[in-house]
Amino acid sequence: YWSSLSNLVASLLNSMRSIAGLLLLLSLFMLICSLLGMQIFGGKFNIDDDQIPRSNFDSFWRALITVFQILTGEDWNAVMYDGIRAWGGIGEGGSALAILYFIFLVVVGNYILLNVFLAIAVDNLADAENLTEMEEEKKKKKEKAREKKMKGSIDSQNMLDQEGAVVPNHSSTSRSNITLDKSTQELHSTGTLNGNGVARTASHNDIEAQSAEHSEHGGSKPVINNNNDSGGDGSIEDIDKAPMPPESALFIFSSTNIIRVICYKIATNTYFVNFILCMIIVSSILLAAEDPLNANAKRNQVLNYFDYFFTSVFTLEIIFKFVAYGLVLHKGSFCRSAFNLLDLLVVSVSVISIVLRDSQFSVVRILRVLRVLRPLRAINRAKGLKHVVQCVFVAVKTIGNIMLVTMLFQFLFAVIGVQLFKGTFFYCTDEEKLSELQCRGPFVEFKGPGLSNPVEKKREWKRHDFNFDNVGNAMLTLFTVMTFEGWPSILEHSIDSTDVDEGPFQNNRPWVAIYYIIYIIIIAFFMVNIFVGFVIVTFQSEGEEEFKGCELDKNQRQCIEFALKAKPLRRYIPDNRTQFHIWRVVTSQAFEYLIFAFIVCNTVVLMMQYYQEPKLYTRVLDGFNIGFTAVFFLECILKLVAFKPKNYFIDRWNLFDFIIVVGSVVDITMNEVSDVFRRHRGISELELAMESGSDGRIQRISEQMFAFGFFRLFRALRLVLSPYVALLIVMMFFIYAVIGMQMFGRIALDSDTSMNRNNNFQTFPQSLMVLFRLVLRPNNPTLIPRLVISRSATGENWQQIMLACTHRDDVKCDPNADPQEDSGLCGSDFAYFYFVSFYSICSFLIINLFVAVIMDNFDYLTRDWSILGPASFGRVREGLVRVRPGCAWLRQTRGHRDCSQANSASLGLWKVLST
Repeated sequence: YWSSLSNLVASLLNSMRSIAGLLLLLSLFMLICSLLGMQIFGGKFNIDDDQIPRSNFDSFWRALITVFQILTGEDWNAVMYDGIRAWGGIGEGGSALAILYFIFLVVVGNYILLNVFLAIAVDNLADAENLTEMEEEKKKKKEKAREKKMKGSIDSQNMLDQEGAVVPNHSSTSRSNITLDKSTQELHSTGTLNGNGVARTASHNDIEAQSAEHSEHGGSKPVINNNNDSGGDGSIEDIDKAPMPPESALFIFSSTNIIRVICYKIATNTYFVNFILCMIIVSSILLAAEDPLNANAKRNQVLNYFDYFFTSVFTLEIIFKFVAYGLVLHKGSFCRSAFNLLDLLVVSVSVISIVLRDSQFSVVRILRVLRVLRPLRAINRAKGLKHVVQCVFVAVKTIGNIMLVTMLFQFLFAVIGVQLFKGTFFYCTDEEKLSELQCRGPFVEFKGPGLSNPVEKKREWKRHDFNFDNVGNAMLTLFTVMTFEGWPSILEHSIDSTDVDEGPFQNNRPWVAIYYIIYIIIIAFFMVNIFVGFVIVTFQSEGEEEFKGCELDKNQRQCIEFALKAKPLRRYIPDNRTQFHIWRVVTSQAFEYLIFAFIVCNTVVLMMQYYQEPKLYTRVLDGFNIGFTAVFFLECILKLVAFKPKNYFIDRWNLFDFIIVVGSVVDITMNEVSDVFRRHRGISELELAMESGSDGRIQRISEQMFAFGFFRLFRALRLVLSPYVALLIVMMFFIYAVIGMQMFGRIALDSDTSMNRNNNFQTFPQSLMVLFRLVLRPNNPTLIPRLVISRSATGENWQQIMLACTHRDDVKCDPNADPQEDSGLCGSDFAYFYFVSFYSICSFLIINLFVAVIMDNFDYLTRDWSILGPASFGRVREGLVRVRPGCAWLRQTRGHRDCSQANSASLGLWKVLST
């Protein structure tokens, strides 16, 4: 009965052949890499005799698990460091082999093979969408046939009525409705043709005439539905520009009431709308300025007065719109819009939080947290942002089936995990004790080498934070495994598990690794990529929805857009004979190849520097750099002579090149070549080689040297920086950062936990850093003692931050915080929902919009190369300049034809140009 879900499941089952082939290839790759790793690192990871790393290559099974861990990307660098140390460290001959092995494993396995799952996922989604569309078309055809059949029977009945048949009274009502529907269809028709054959739409007089004619026959006055009215569909719409509904508002104000008219004019006034937008922005900024530790701080008292003002303004706006549009009963009313309901919710919780400000209820703090939803009202003011949000909403609506299937698999694996590991994740702080009865009294732990530095500790019987004792904990643990964060430690806990209420024994059940491998392949590798694929497909389909009724295809639209936006190029040809010969040299393709080769060689030379290099080696590199600088300086001189300064500096990349060369000459002259500037100069020259495609030099060279189209790739990557996608991500980070301040800002800082001076929610900047920080947690705590810095958006150790914010005995309140609870605990179990939702929304949904933009702009992968695309626009401009130098070439059709013949490509609008 659930057609879309059944189609999705059918597509997944049909893809098993492709998945089986990919799994076979992945298994062979893991097998080869495991055997190769055993040959390279077998028995070499015993650097520390006391403890051998669990990720090693001492046996085939352990090597297979280690290779699979590296494929997931979790702590692969730690394994690589152990491999380098096993061969004597950096500088030894075997270390290079170790580095190449791990880089090859990550690039081929993680970056190539695993991403094939995404391609299969997108292809399966397309099949499922096609099946669903075909079924919907069949349903529509059946409905049309049924309506046609019913209409034929009704028309026959009307003919009998006109011949004098006796019908009941209610038939007149039916005839009236039929006539009304027919009249409405005529009103909504596309129009007729005038004498010149040009289509004209129905005018206002035509509508009035048809309405009057219909009224004379006893029918009711037709009502023309507005497509922009606020229906109950919950769509995103701008009610500020919606017309006033004809129904009475609040059963008091009619459509002609002077108070309602004034409220409507105020609510729709442009200045009032912009004023409300400014208030939203300012109030959102002030929310981030609050002090979460001391509610009675002077800064918070001042911000409270601002909050009173903003709440009053927003409440007044709500009242105006209530009076202007009505509440909820009729179409076009205020509460028929989803964003207006969000606005009403934010204003309501603001009013309630002000009224109950002095109360000690914990719900008041939750209500104050909901004020962070204010920035979402700005979505309705930006068209591009609104389209992105629409795409997200449509994606969320369409991924319901994916989420349902994923949750079903998650639940099944959680139940299996409970059966396998319930009650087996306990341990004693004294590793020698294996039961709770034995885990009593003190014990001695030696901190130093051997038996030095003994420390007396108390034995404690504990349970690992992530366990399978119930289905809820199991699903949270599996979600952590799905994100690849810390899953090797959970795997080791499972392998070491023994029996219920007993401690671990190393490598007791190695076969349970199959459970995690199957789960990661099905959920993390496949289902998550299905989720990402849905976001990509939805983004692309929503992007084409705007041009659904356009007769031009995508290539033709791009050509028109290029013609409208492109600026004409002028080609300078000198008259002087000597200058002309120099001009021919510097504009020749051989000269461009030569300069490009010098740039690459200079970059290679700059890469050859290293720490504690010999002085002779340094002098040789400096000599090469001076020689390259002389070549680039000579290039600038020749181009200045050939083009003259005015024409040379018109090109901004020539100006950039000139600045780099002059800076290098000045630097060499002063004999103070610093490593920092040299490195910067090398980057700048490489950037020059990549970016100077505006004049066609490097782009033409690269297109001939690199068949994979590097500059088309780089251009598509630049298009990824969509301001609206970035703005949506900024809004999500802002909202979650403020929520984190309100909920977890009072937690005490402890260097032994993940909540420390570098990682906390006590200020807005620190909250953003917690959500976005990328700092590797060191594996050796003796190098940087007690450094626990994590990140959430990038996924690094996010689960440790979550545990440090939950309601536990070791999560204390900050000494400077207000004593609101007698227990002195400031953690909250809301942290589970907070971090899981943030990771799901930002990492799985919002961030993947960038992937969607990349794929949408990588049309060179699938486009028809027989037609002109964006990658050929640079050649077209240069070709047109050669045909008609120095003129506004876009206006000349002949120039288009000559240029297209020169480039052997069709402009996509050839039928128009040839007429």
